[in-house]
Amino acid sequence: MNKWKFAFFALAGTLLFAILLVVFLATRPVDGVNLAESTKAESEVKGNVLVVQTTRKELESISKKYLKDAGSPLPLDFTIGDDIQLKSTLKVFYTEIDISMNFDPIVDEKGNIILKQTGMNVGLLNIPPETTMKIMRDTVDFPSWISVNPDKAEIYIDLSRVNIASGSRIKAKELDLPKDKILLEIIVPGA
Repeated sequence: MNKWKFAFFALAGTLLFAILLVVFLATRPVDGVNLAESTKAESEVKGNVLVVQTTRKELESISKKYLKDAGSPLPLDFTIGDDIQLKSTLKVFYTEIDISMNFDPIVDEKGNIILKQTGMNVGLLNIPPETTMKIMRDTVDFPSWISVNPDKAEIYIDLSRVNIASGSRIKAKELDLPKDKILLEIIVPGA
């Protein structure tokens, strides 16, 4: 047998051995890992959680964008400072009256936001807060994820119903407006 044939078969044998070795090592079970347990743990996870810290101005801008995208234009404006202030005008007897309401945000156990009313200005009129909130509830077409509760003087923002990209959901974790510390969780569905 000539030396070139021998070198060819030796090289082919070495390549075949290397391929079989790689296949064997890739398909061999790993010690200490139980695939049944890891699959079970992954199925319990509802998604991947991403914690985002933002500022008052950024939250204000994002909130206005989502309210605008919700479809119905709101006849009110809001600003986020040390508290949340809603501003609007109320038309009474052909006269526009400026209304402003102040709210403190509270994060509930589900990660949704409750805006608890702390103050109100209605021009020079003395109107009870419940009446103003009833008028707001009845005249403003809020998105389905915002509900106004005049009896408790609060606005409930159900963040679990806010539609964001690719089925992701959002939860509030912390809203400390005076310290400008806002933490939100974004839950991205797992693969």
